[in-house]
Amino acid sequence: MHDDASPFFIAPHRFDAVDDEAGPVLDRRHELVPENGERVLGRHRLDVAGYLLGPSEAWRRWALPAAVTLTVTDRRMAYVGRGSQLALVGARHRRGARLPGLVSGQIRWQWPSRLELLPAAEGRPARLLVVCDALRTIQQPALALIASAGQVDELARQLRRVVATFRLTRPELVDLSPPERDVLSRLTIVAPRAAEARVLLPGSLPVEFHSREDYYRPRHVDQMPYDAASGQR
Repeated sequence: MHDDASPFFIAPHRFDAVDDEAGPVLDRRHELVPENGERVLGRHRLDVAGYLLGPSEAWRRWALPAAVTLTVTDRRMAYVGRGSQLALVGARHRRGARLPGLVSGQIRWQWPSRLELLPAAEGRPARLLVVCDALRTIQQPALALIASAGQVDELARQLRRVVATFRLTRPELVDLSPPERDVLSRLTIVAPRAAEARVLLPGSLPVEFHSREDYYRPRHVDQMPYDAASGQR
């Protein structure tokens, strides 16, 4: 695998971590196996990409070559798809055997710090960035969910509610101040405004990159800066 193709992400939930025992478990149909008590809220077919956001711009670090199936639950979102250009994630079915040719990843709801909704523009579909804060760097890893405007809007509404509900009902995982609880409570009941492009998610836990190379991996020559504010390269 080439360094510039590696999907960075975070210990212990790095997208391509073969040794991540907490990674998504798949059944024989390559669908997510819910944990005990976990509720599946929906499945979506879309494209995904990994970004690293700086103070004024974002760099796309990787993109899967084909659409994935994204499963949203009350605890996380997890995707699975074909990814011949990336390292195999080591996804597992119920008996623990490897599923060759698959790439999967997940983000648990204690991690995201905000959602960024980037509307469709000429030659570019709509996308939703699920952004996390990271330790020891001002750069932020983000997973881009790329689909039609209607599907992205639906996901944005769903994710703001499910993340807020998760944090309000998990005091053992997320320590919230009274103002943070008030903000999250509003996210569960108030519909988003039409022009709302950024949703802050109080109470997020910072993540840690899997290795030093994930902070400082050189950019590939084909990667162009992406301005999250304007939606332009």
